[in-house]
Amino acid sequence: MAGNSASNNGNQDVVLNVNAEAPKKREVIKETEDCVPLLKKFVAELVGTYFLVFAGCAAIIVNLSNDKVVTLPGIAMVWGLAVMVLVLSIGHISGAHLNPAVTLTHATTKRFSFKQVPAYLLAQFVGAILASGTLRLIFTGKENHFPGTLASGSELQAFVFEFISTFHLMFAISGVSTDNRAIGEMAGLAIGATILLNVIIAGPITGASMNPARSLGPAIVHS
Repeated sequence: MAGNSASNNGNQDVVLNVNAEAPKKREVIKETEDCVPLLKKFVAELVGTYFLVFAGCAAIIVNLSNDKVVTLPGIAMVWGLAVMVLVLSIGHISGAHLNPAVTLTHATTKRFSFKQVPAYLLAQFVGAILASGTLRLIFTGKENHFPGTLASGSELQAFVFEFISTFHLMFAISGVSTDNRAIGEMAGLAIGATILLNVIIAGPITGASMNPARSLGPAIVHS
């Protein structure tokens, strides 16, 4: 009996030690994130949002200027691939939010510090405006098409489509990036695929923004 008791106690110790690994892992991840300077995160978000808006909106302008050669699936692939590449490229630096909605979602769920929210939002909006300005300088004359988001149907229809699309995106991001059980390396692929799907469905109706910076940048430059 004594031997069995000792064995049981040993097994309990092992179980407790295994369960204790999860909090330690989360602490290590948090320390790694905190060690990145805010300025570095700011630059990563600015550059990342710039390239995202530049690539996606450029695809729209090229499509409108060349008899729809890119097509809707092509535009959707550009947005999805751009997000996937950026998540894999700068995700370890800033988290690759690239979207004020993502930043605010993480902050309200206490996955992100509220102190860093203003810097992230500024970087995202500035990046989107600079990208839209660059495209305005490149495409002139007849090629100067508006690459922003416009509703083709009623305002209610546009609101519902954008609400569902944005919720779908936030649901996917929360699932793959905030749960320790998810495979981190697959986050970029899952998020990019979600955006691709949403653009194909909601693109013809609302432009499939899902991102305030993506809509505001072109709107400011073309106003």
